[in-house]
Amino acid sequence: MWLTAILLGCFLGQPAAEFKPSELAHTYSIIAVDPATGQMGGAVQSHWFSVGSSVLWAEPGIGVVATQSLTRIDYGPLGLAAMAKGEAPADILKRLTAADPGQSLRQVAMINPRGAVAAHSGANCIDDFCDSQGEGVSVQANLMLKDTVCQAMLKAFHNAKGPLADRLTAALAAAQAEGGDLRGKQSAAIVIVDLKKPEYPWEGRVLDLRVEDHPEPVKEIKRLVAVHQAYQLMNKSDEALEHGKTEEALALLEQAVAALPGRLEPRFWQAFNLIKLGKREQGLAIWRDIIKQDANWKVLPERLMKSGLLERDEALLKTVAEF
Repeated sequence: MWLTAILLGCFLGQPAAEFKPSELAHTYSIIAVDPATGQMGGAVQSHWFSVGSSVLWAEPGIGVVATQSLTRIDYGPLGLAAMAKGEAPADILKRLTAADPGQSLRQVAMINPRGAVAAHSGANCIDDFCDSQGEGVSVQANLMLKDTVCQAMLKAFHNAKGPLADRLTAALAAAQAEGGDLRGKQSAAIVIVDLKKPEYPWEGRVLDLRVEDHPEPVKEIKRLVAVHQAYQLMNKSDEALEHGKTEEALALLEQAVAALPGRLEPRFWQAFNLIKLGKREQGLAIWRDIIKQDANWKVLPERLMKSGLLERDEALLKTVAEF
């Protein structure tokens, strides 16, 4: 298609061969900072496969970029590199669009950890398109069924409560409720990083989830966020145990199990910790029920002992073998 080959001219004075061709990520997205949680991030939905691989770019302590419409990938890494040097989002966007012969078809938004935000919607983006900014937040959309999508997203973000992930997905849901992408739904993504730059480059990425191809991508990304939050409770439980906070650890595990009904994994580790903490009968009752549902779990207690994660206990193994 001509649209995937268009606009391969020089960008920032570099040969066209060094840059990836434009992609058709017509979409709606949101980027925002949340000082209360010390996080920033973005979320996106599109009727295009794997939208998260091209639209959202984020780096802990540096910033977040959304590049969409006739997407130019370069705005993501180049925007982050410039923010890392201390350049303001507005100045970056002005410079990059001035050097882009296809800027009239681009839609880009950038935000830094201080909440400074800038957005660009080219005059030739496909109707209906819009962008709107608030304190520490920008929403942008193109190829929408209605021109009210951005207003709905911004309102939902400000009215939503809870963690940043919940507020971002609330904005996506509001856009979809307003009509969303006129072509329908296919993929979604969400990424959240820390506002502060981490000590090591592999730290600071709080959440990174994608729904590549799904009939209800926004609902699915919200479900995945909830699963992620439940597993984070399990991680926090482990941390509490390391610090000797037994009751807190068990309470966190109970919350995780309740958030993941029907799943054997969190229940197994809940029982594992109960047994390690001397609450053997409670733990064994859970293991018994798990093994009745899936006999493969029966071998795991012995393997945990072999690896040193559980103290060797022949009586315990005999009880498990009789399940």
